[in-house]
Amino acid sequence: MNLANKLTIARIFMVPFFILFMELGGVCNSILALVVFCAASITDFFDGQIARKNKIITLLGIFLDPLADKLLISAAFICFVGIPMLGISAWMVIIIIGREFVITGLRSIAAAKNIIIPADKSGKFKTVSQIVAIILTLLILIINETLFKFVRLTPDTLKLYDCGSYATLVLIMKRIPFWATFITVVFTVYSGVNYMLKYRKLLSKNG
Repeated sequence: MNLANKLTIARIFMVPFFILFMELGGVCNSILALVVFCAASITDFFDGQIARKNKIITLLGIFLDPLADKLLISAAFICFVGIPMLGISAWMVIIIIGREFVITGLRSIAAAKNIIIPADKSGKFKTVSQIVAIILTLLILIINETLFKFVRLTPDTLKLYDCGSYATLVLIMKRIPFWATFITVVFTVYSGVNYMLKYRKLLSKNG
């Protein structure tokens, strides 16, 4: 097995640890979840670079790489829905994960016809937006948990100290996860529609 595939498999094995740390909760576990997610994201960058540079793109890699990405991203957003303070709606996560099912189905149809659908720019923008949204959300979660653990402050009680600057800070902190995820949803929908239009002939009877 080549190095690129080993990195991809390592990313898959990081997913259960990420979920575990998110389920345990608390400042330390949230920080560990962030570290695991960042490490997994780095492997996502390097496995592709190594495969292309050394010209060792394999069928196993083509199968495992998008699978690893989907597992990691889906795990993160599903965990976020269960944390009320983040304000991330379930419908957003359903759209994000649903798009992955649709495009995976499209790729399966293409594979049956000996056609490989490569990642395009819209797909790459979608992936970057998802990674950024997840990292921002984890940082906000860590900040909130740190305030509560060491200062015994929640975002709502923080507003009582000052009606101006603190209130604005709390509002920004509360809304960042929602809007970061919303932007991700926009990129996700655009990417999905782009793929479907580009490869719509695969869905036709004679395609």
